[in-house]
Amino acid sequence: MAWFEREFIAVPEAQKNQLVFKWPDLNIRRYSRAIVNADQTALFVRSGAVIATLGPGRHRIDAEELPVLGALVDSLTGGNYYRAELYFVSARELPGIRFGGRLADIVDPVSEQVVTLRAFGEFALSVRDPAALITGLVGTSAPADPGAAPTWSADLLLKSMKIAVTQGISRREWPVLGLSAHLPPIEATVLRETNIALYEFGLRIPRMGNFDITLDPEDADRLKRLAKDVTYIRMTGDFQRYAMGELALGAGRGLTHGVGGDSGFLGAAMGISALQQHSAPAPMATTPPSPPCTSCGATTAPGARFCGDCGTELAPRRPRHCASCAAELSNTAKFCRDCGTPAR
Repeated sequence: MAWFEREFIAVPEAQKNQLVFKWPDLNIRRYSRAIVNADQTALFVRSGAVIATLGPGRHRIDAEELPVLGALVDSLTGGNYYRAELYFVSARELPGIRFGGRLADIVDPVSEQVVTLRAFGEFALSVRDPAALITGLVGTSAPADPGAAPTWSADLLLKSMKIAVTQGISRREWPVLGLSAHLPPIEATVLRETNIALYEFGLRIPRMGNFDITLDPEDADRLKRLAKDVTYIRMTGDFQRYAMGELALGAGRGLTHGVGGDSGFLGAAMGISALQQHSAPAPMATTPPSPPCTSCGATTAPGARFCGDCGTELAPRRPRHCASCAAELSNTAKFCRDCGTPAR
């Protein structure tokens, strides 16, 4: 029974979606059958060096058929076992690998505001050189961590994106607001820089999936308000006018808050009316004119007891009344306002 359990060596069904699978046993029985699928490459590794490589197909583990395996013979077992690490490396793309995180705090060249950028999305990963991947990155750990290469590649992609986006914004190639419109050139730049770093480890990122670069919500709101302010000030040509308009809108929202919140132009009109009523000067009380001096005819000041020109004592003002209806008349009235009788 043990013979049949060890006769065939292949990647288990549950691990076929991994980039790298390491056979768990270092002692490989002579004459075992290694099954390498069409999208795989098998590598025998000993002392950190790749000794033999097997392509797709069924292979008998025997030095007579594969002379390179002669260096792997375990003499202590009488030549019945080969002692080596056996790795199966997938040739297919591994899609749907997630990445994301904070990029950087950067000064927006347009608004001169410090904002925080974040990126998130997916990418596909493939193996360019299986031997370089095993000896340079995966190593000879037992067992091999299937998530090591994707995780490391995701971190490297995020680092490359941080550098590319920061430089592009600083050079005014890409704006902070509306950065999503420039995702194609950003993707091309990031893939180029990331694949340069991945080359020596036998990996490459052929493409990225859906990804986006966003601002923190507070930073986005702040930049939108600032852009609106700058636009309106440019339209009005006067900061004071714009400030008064904003104040009026705020007052309108406050007055209409109790009846359903912001009501648009109605609220603005109510706010402007309230401001005008609040800022309009109070009407001045009018004092009835004083009668002229009876001596010299000069105009006298309201409430004066003596004429300012001749010194004559002024007579106290006596009200006039209509001869017909006895209604009180003003000093300058020519007709009674109640009955129309001519004043005397």
